[in-house]
Amino acid sequence: MATKIISGTQFSSLPASYIRGESERPKLAEVDVLDNIPLVDLTCPDKTLLIQQIGQACRDYGFFQVINHGVSKEAVSRIVATGHELFGLSVEEKMKLYSDDTSRTTRLSSSFNVSKETVHNWRDYLRLHCYPLDKYTPEWPTAPSSFKEVVSHYCKEIRELGLKLEEAISVSLGLEKDCIKRILGGEEQEQHMALNYYPACPEPELTLGLPAHTDPNALTILLQDMEVEGLNIRHKGRWLAVRPQPEALVINIGDQIQAVSNGRYKSVWHRAVVNAHKPRLSVASFLAPSEAARITAPAALAEEGRGNEYREFSYGEYYKTFWSGDLDEKKHRLELFKN
Repeated sequence: MATKIISGTQFSSLPASYIRGESERPKLAEVDVLDNIPLVDLTCPDKTLLIQQIGQACRDYGFFQVINHGVSKEAVSRIVATGHELFGLSVEEKMKLYSDDTSRTTRLSSSFNVSKETVHNWRDYLRLHCYPLDKYTPEWPTAPSSFKEVVSHYCKEIRELGLKLEEAISVSLGLEKDCIKRILGGEEQEQHMALNYYPACPEPELTLGLPAHTDPNALTILLQDMEVEGLNIRHKGRWLAVRPQPEALVINIGDQIQAVSNGRYKSVWHRAVVNAHKPRLSVASFLAPSEAARITAPAALAEEGRGNEYREFSYGEYYKTFWSGDLDEKKHRLELFKN
């Protein structure tokens, strides 16, 4: 890797370390647009219908979008502006935050796991741990000057939304509303964030921003770039582009919900593609089990002769397998935890 980060550097052609083999390229011309995106209005007065919509989206897609979600327009616009300001800093300034140590709780890096990869991904990112805030904000960037205040505020609103969604998902499975939240660690669940920056790419058909993967956590709440497409999901064997929906947030079911639902809800395979014309910024917020949580399906979901599809495990054990290799590995990591 000639340069450790790619934002702020001009490239006339794609460096060799980013060029994927023929079978691994995104085949952008074959990507269809997902027109019937599951879209859930969280202020729907019919709560039974609301729960049905969430359950169906989790079963059929492992993914849905929410509107009227309670995250303020101001919080959204300010974190987008702050993200652009961060990645617009000089390379020298950004390198002060750089680390390829995946155990660091605050770090700016590139690709996914540069020390393990054979091919790199066209992405820079800032990874943060976000809960509890008073533990982690002291180590966050001090530039831009508003960073800590803006990101802290956004994190609080996102956490409130995520915990409500866990309750709705729990009810949609026929469980008590606090059941899944309790298994995942209740109010002590971890919260992480990735501010992703995908610079304009000289040869986007030869590389990816992120390869196909599922998320290792419980829920991902993604703020898409409203001006630039890039998110693809895998559905019924096809890659589908998810066009940004005004004022919507994208919800991904992660591996922990798949495990806790005993396989009824599937974590969604997704990837990021890049383009030649404009950079793309996204903000991914992750709710993850607490350190003490033991991940296992409740007895009610293991009945009817189904048994437990996955053995009990800790999130620390699972997370270690996620960061131990290359995101390009094709096997679902939950396969390692099957009974």
